Amino acid sequence: MITLQARQSKQNRDDGPRMKRQDAWTLLNTYVASAALVRHCVAVEAAMRFYARINGADQDLWGVVGLLHDFDYERFPDPPAHTREGAAILRAQGVNEEIVGAILSHADWNLGEFPRDRPLRKTLFAVDELCGFIVACALVRPERIIGMKANSVQKKLKQTSFAAAVNRADITAGADLLGISLSDHINNCLMALAERAEALELTPQA
Repeated sequence: MITLQARQSKQNRDDGPRMKRQDAWTLLNTYVASAALVRHCVAVEAAMRFYARINGADQDLWGVVGLLHDFDYERFPDPPAHTREGAAILRAQGVNEEIVGAILSHADWNLGEFPRDRPLRKTLFAVDELCGFIVACALVRPERIIGMKANSVQKKLKQTSFAAAVNRADITAGADLLGISLSDHINNCLMALAERAEALELTPQA
C-alpha cells in the first residue's frame, strides 16, 4: 500500500529540477562509445522533441528522455539490467523521476511498474524502433534522409531481410499507441529527423 507520504515523495521527484540537455549529452558520451548508438539516441531525441512540440508538451524534457533512453545499453545490454542500471545511475544523480520512469517504460520488462500510460511514455516507445529503421533506410540512399517519403519506408518495412533486427511489430504498435496511422507516424519522424539531418550525418553524399 502506498502511503500519502510516499505519494507526496514521488510527486516531489516528478516535479523536481529537470536535467539539462548539455548534462544529458555529457552523460550519454560518458557511457556510449559507439557512434551508431549515439546517432540513434540523437535521432530519438529529435523525434521526441517533434512530438512534444505538436502536442504542446515540454520539448526539453521529452528531448532528454529520448537522448538518454539507451545510454546504459553498451555497458548493460541484457534485460532487465538494461534500463534498470541506467535508472539507478540517473537516480543517484538526482534526475527527475518523470525522466527515469519514461526511460524504464520503453522496455517491456518494466511495464508492470512503469506502464505506457501517459503521452511521454507512449511516444518514446513509438519512436524508438522507427527512428532506428528510418536511419537504416536513409543510409542506403545517396540523398540520405532528404526527400525520403513514408511510402518508401513502408516498402522497406515489408522487406524482412532489410534491417532484420528492427522489431516491425513494435513500430506498428507504436503508431497504434499514439492513435495515428503508420503513414502519419512515419511522416512525423521523417520530418523530425530531417530537421537534424546534419547532426545525424544524414545529408546527401557528395
